[in-house]
Amino acid sequence: MTWERGRADIERLLAAGELERVTPSPDVAERLLADAEAHIRLAAKGTSDDPAGALQLGYDAARKAAAALLATQGLRATTRGGHIAVLDAARAQFNDKSGMPVFGRINRLRRRRHDSEYPSDDTPAIATDDADRALTIAREAVDAARKIIATGKLAPFD
Repeated sequence: MTWERGRADIERLLAAGELERVTPSPDVAERLLADAEAHIRLAAKGTSDDPAGALQLGYDAARKAAAALLATQGLRATTRGGHIAVLDAARAQFNDKSGMPVFGRINRLRRRRHDSEYPSDDTPAIATDDADRALTIAREAVDAARKIIATGKLAPFD
């Protein structure tokens, strides 16, 4: 059974060449989730010393949690779609305001990370609070991805 929520968005992303079909892989999903958890552990050690680096690792962890869900479905972002396609696909399918709103918050992290990578005079520096917020979102994304995968309802996208 295919996950129906967000089907039109996924079909649009596929048609636009922003997502592609790949062999569904629980192993790839687990590797992405393990990487995400490692990113969180490492970032948690440096939020005060390097809040920008911790935020970047937190964002990458959250994005990898979303990518793990897609890997389970046999979907992957193309170079054309990149990070935004992963986030759009996860938000369309898995964001739930009542239970799992985390996939709607990852894009804000992406924008904050971008500001940190390409700052301007009016861009505020990344603070420890920003890094802590990023790690909270990353933990929630990993937990949500694990819960969704554990339901066994996330079949290959067809």
